Amino acid sequence: MASSLSPPEVPMELHVKNREKLLKSLIQHLSISSRPLRGFVFLQGGEEQTRHCTDHIELFRQESYFAYLFGVREPGFYGALDIATGESILFAPRLPDEYAVWLGEIKPLSYFKERYMVSAVHYTDEITKVLHQQYQGSGNPLLYLLHGLNTDSNNFSKPADFEGIDKFKTDLNTLHPILTECRVIKSELELTLIQFANDISSEAHVEVMRKTKVGMKEYQLESLFLHHTYMYGGCRHCSYTCICATGDNSAVLHYGHAAAPNDKTLQDGDMALLDMGAEYHFYGSDITCSFPVNGKFTRYQSLIYNAVLRAHNAVISSMRHGVRWVDMHELAEKTILESLKEGGLLCGDVDAMIHERLGAVLMPHGLGHFLGIDTHDPGGYLQGAERSKEPGLKALRTTRELLEGMVITVEPGCYFIDALLVPAMENSKTSKYFNLQEINKFRDFGGVRIESDVYVTSSGCVNMTKCPREIQEIEAVMTGAPWPILKTTIPPANGEI
Repeated sequence: MASSLSPPEVPMELHVKNREKLLKSLIQHLSISSRPLRGFVFLQGGEEQTRHCTDHIELFRQESYFAYLFGVREPGFYGALDIATGESILFAPRLPDEYAVWLGEIKPLSYFKERYMVSAVHYTDEITKVLHQQYQGSGNPLLYLLHGLNTDSNNFSKPADFEGIDKFKTDLNTLHPILTECRVIKSELELTLIQFANDISSEAHVEVMRKTKVGMKEYQLESLFLHHTYMYGGCRHCSYTCICATGDNSAVLHYGHAAAPNDKTLQDGDMALLDMGAEYHFYGSDITCSFPVNGKFTRYQSLIYNAVLRAHNAVISSMRHGVRWVDMHELAEKTILESLKEGGLLCGDVDAMIHERLGAVLMPHGLGHFLGIDTHDPGGYLQGAERSKEPGLKALRTTRELLEGMVITVEPGCYFIDALLVPAMENSKTSKYFNLQEINKFRDFGGVRIESDVYVTSSGCVNMTKCPREIQEIEAVMTGAPWPILKTTIPPANGEI
């Protein structure tokens, strides 16, 4: 199927505005704490990586904070923002002459200045000289370096390093929380790119649904998705490794990794759980569709699917500025438990099930996560916030109140995972809630997840994902019915735009 979409132009003004937003926030912070409004924000971009000890260079993707501020697609760059003047400076690697033989034209500095809309561009071996000349204070210039904990991954961002950094004063604590919070609230230009990533990915999911047949391999579904998003959307990168799980594999939450490489043969009666999202100019999407590989839902498949869909829709109907994300997670859990009780799999008081954290047995992951330049965008936990130790709740990637302009995934799921289910059925506190005769029929079912990308407004939210969700819609699409992808116009998400 051809596409009704085409890749949009990427305005570098997006990154100009991101830099302005950071400087405004940083200057406000420095003013409140009575610190001098001098020095430089200084970041190091990503470096190309070779495959182990070979000379094979892996496809480069820019470090995310650097991408946010500068939009630079090439490796080996540094960037600085002069706090006193607001000027932006890029430092490009000085390439050897043989680069032109093997890798193409060596671009002049003026090319990068114009392309990335910065105030000046110099070479990386001139960092020390340029920043000392630019600095308007006395003594050694102060560099605000990026160093802090990514609360989603538990990894620390790497502060910039270069020859001559010992001739500067450095601050490792101020920048990270301020820059991270800038990334949490999306601008209209950012939302436009995220919407396109959603549009082309939604279209690709529909294409995969249409072509899924019993007897295919899971990796063929992945291939169809990757082809469509690259062929018609110009999306060379995926937001993450595709999860193309069918049958009992759909209960493996992060299926698709190297040890489980999307290689099962699709069997009649299997459910498919396809979690795939394209990335466009660094900005990503994260979409999951679940459907029967033969195109027709059984009664059991419908029961589980509709339980998850009810939770998905209940959360999106309740989201708006000021709502607590923990409450949304608990709403999803409660909705799924109520549906399974109605379907005869569970019995007893639903509130008591929630108290015993039975919801985490069936949905062990969190309801969703921030989305942007990273699939799991940072900022989920503010400084000092503590994670819950309760099952399910401890997996939440954020516990914040929703703010206008946030983009977050809504991805409830229901899975039958023996490693969780068997202990719960044997535990005296939780065993009474299971109708064992019915629940045992689902032991090899796998799981269902429905995931959409949603941005928060003052009065509600907007679902950016455009996939068939109702059972009748999915069954119709899989028999060839048309599914229009509507191009969405993004209204302003916050007062700054």
